[in-house]
Amino acid sequence: MREFSLPALYEVPADGNLTDLIRRNAALHPEVAVLARKRDGRWEDVTARDFLAEVRETAKGLVAAGVRPGDRVALMSRTRYEWTLLDFAIWTAGAVSVPVYETSSPEQIAWILSDSGAVACLVESDAHAGAVNSVRDRLPGLLHVWQIERDAVGQLRAEGTGITDAEVDERASLADADSPATIVYTSGTTGRPKGCVLTHRNFFAEAGNVVERLRPLFRTGECSVLLFLPVAHVFGRLVEIAAVLAPIRLGHCADIKNLTDELASFRPTMVLGVPRVFEKVYNSARAKAQADGKGGIFDKAADAAIAYSRALDTPAGPSLGLRIKHRAFDKLVYSKLRSVLGGRARHAISGGAPLGERLGHFYRGIGFTVLEGYGLTESCAATAFNPWDRQKIGTVGQPLPGSVIRIADDGEVLLHGEHIFSGYWNNEAATGEALSDGWFHTGDLGTLDEDGYLAITGRKKEIIVTAGGKNVAPAVIEDRIRAHALVAECMVVGDGRPFVGALITLDEDFLPRWLEEHGKPAGSTAAELRDDPELLAAVQKAVDDGNAAVSKAESVRKFRVLPAQFSEESGHVTPSMKLKRAVVAKDFAHEIDALYAK
Repeated sequence: MREFSLPALYEVPADGNLTDLIRRNAALHPEVAVLARKRDGRWEDVTARDFLAEVRETAKGLVAAGVRPGDRVALMSRTRYEWTLLDFAIWTAGAVSVPVYETSSPEQIAWILSDSGAVACLVESDAHAGAVNSVRDRLPGLLHVWQIERDAVGQLRAEGTGITDAEVDERASLADADSPATIVYTSGTTGRPKGCVLTHRNFFAEAGNVVERLRPLFRTGECSVLLFLPVAHVFGRLVEIAAVLAPIRLGHCADIKNLTDELASFRPTMVLGVPRVFEKVYNSARAKAQADGKGGIFDKAADAAIAYSRALDTPAGPSLGLRIKHRAFDKLVYSKLRSVLGGRARHAISGGAPLGERLGHFYRGIGFTVLEGYGLTESCAATAFNPWDRQKIGTVGQPLPGSVIRIADDGEVLLHGEHIFSGYWNNEAATGEALSDGWFHTGDLGTLDEDGYLAITGRKKEIIVTAGGKNVAPAVIEDRIRAHALVAECMVVGDGRPFVGALITLDEDFLPRWLEEHGKPAGSTAAELRDDPELLAAVQKAVDDGNAAVSKAESVRKFRVLPAQFSEESGHVTPSMKLKRAVVAKDFAHEIDALYAK
């Protein structure tokens, strides 16, 4: 199938903007807890009425500080309650928010603030303030820097006491559906980040249709979600706005290292994450079972869960024997795994990269269905996702209702709909290249099945052509290899070479456990172990599993274990953890050459 669309389930208001949502919530659900904030180690609910009041008072401070309609205000912080509060306050002041990753370097901060023309910046910590101030001499238009951890919200509310409700409400009503709501800078796997201009219409179309298609997961007064993704990323932003639009109770987790404890205390009914989170939950649970001498039981339970899930897609369904086995493992294993995810959640939405078919079946089999989706910053997050009642594991689902997905003659995925961005800020050339004849060209390759479910098969610019003329899409095999507990990243190479190879890094969180299990000295590093026979054998198993998913000509013949994990600090991944392939290829050219040395 070359094209598929679904009718819209949500009508975008013609002259409204996102601030309408918090006023509507306060009018219709004044006492409903629409957010929760952590204070003194306890979750404290925030009602719709109280949230509106806090947003309005904070917006008054922005107006009093001289922020004008249409001005850009940057926001640099970890995922926390104040992020959402300030986002809506910026819109209520009539301004445009510009998210900045809290891990951004001073150079990246200078570029985003100067390119967007930000007049103010709200930062979280002393470190963030120091980074902004270190480049402030290059930002003559930056008039204010407020710090969340130094009571930025309290300062703004105090400064805004002279602004009337009528004045701030007038500001809030100035933007219409087609006004810019935010400028989100792409991660920048190549060159400088580009600013994607997303309008209020984009977010209404996106969040409104996601909520309506997944309505059982967004029941007001019953459902909740804990946001731990970076809100500077468009996926995290979608979660924020969809929760407010529904509305459902929204909590924030600033440090993913505390995620297990936060999930246990917040107990969300739905989890939003990226594949690496779900991979780590599985790998950690399996490793713990092995350490407790219960590895065999865990593996049998995992196999039963996968078999059970796969049987759900057959006309006959699971057999009686499989149902009995599944019920027994539910008490022994599955319920404990669900408790790690808070105990109440039965669904998750995953994006950013493929989850993998086996892991998708495993999670559905334990009673925790992970619905995969696909999207880009330019599509305001999800442009396709699996519906809660008609999931197809191995695909990223059907188009967002009200939008169209088309597969071009060369296999590229093209998108059309109200959720597609309006263009790149100050970059007409890039806008013209990406948007053509009303269609956004994603650069991704994909296929549509007869029911309109999309499968992503690779990136146009990442296709490897071996010396023998074989075209290889790296994504499939990389995702399979990376699913192994010991593997952090995998980058397939081989362009113009006689065969396909791979550069592999070790997962620094899992490595200590592997060392203990294999009697290796504690504290041994990847650099010290990269030629260890046992370690190479373990990585080879991961490679063999990846090779099972592709043809012999596409399989990895050789690999090299690198001395350290890629990081944003090393310059090899973006803030959203996408590989900067060109940088990796350049920095590790000698390792690639070694793969092909005779």
